Amino acid sequence: MATGTDNTTVARESHEQQVHYLRKSVTYSDDGTAVTVGVLPAGATILKPLSGVNVDTAFDAGTTNTLNIGTSGDDNLYGTLLAVGSIAFVPLDEAVAMTVSAVTTITATVVLTGTAATAGAGEVIIAYIPDGDG
Repeated sequence: MATGTDNTTVARESHEQQVHYLRKSVTYSDDGTAVTVGVLPAGATILKPLSGVNVDTAFDAGTTNTLNIGTSGDDNLYGTLLAVGSIAFVPLDEAVAMTVSAVTTITATVVLTGTAATAGAGEVIIAYIPDGDG
């Protein structure tokens, strides 16, 4: 891994056998915007129980406080309408293949409805293991 590499455009892969991760902050002001979390290398396997969103400050929109986690092609592939209205770690919830076949950009989209939110912050975390056999 190169020092100073921007993980939102380049897949990160250490030369050592270890769990890797992507981490990106999201807030209520990201409502409706697909935020790039980072890039997974081809063959990486997402560790579903360790991946999701850690809500540090509850989102407080009037009706809906959710987050989708997916890819640029399918914004809720890994997490659909994850509840972010309470402080908690909310894991990915979709039953899909967790191994990516190609270099894959992971995105997170905050979905808020009702009265405008005035608070809400969290960290999207995607833990993964690169394909060490390749």
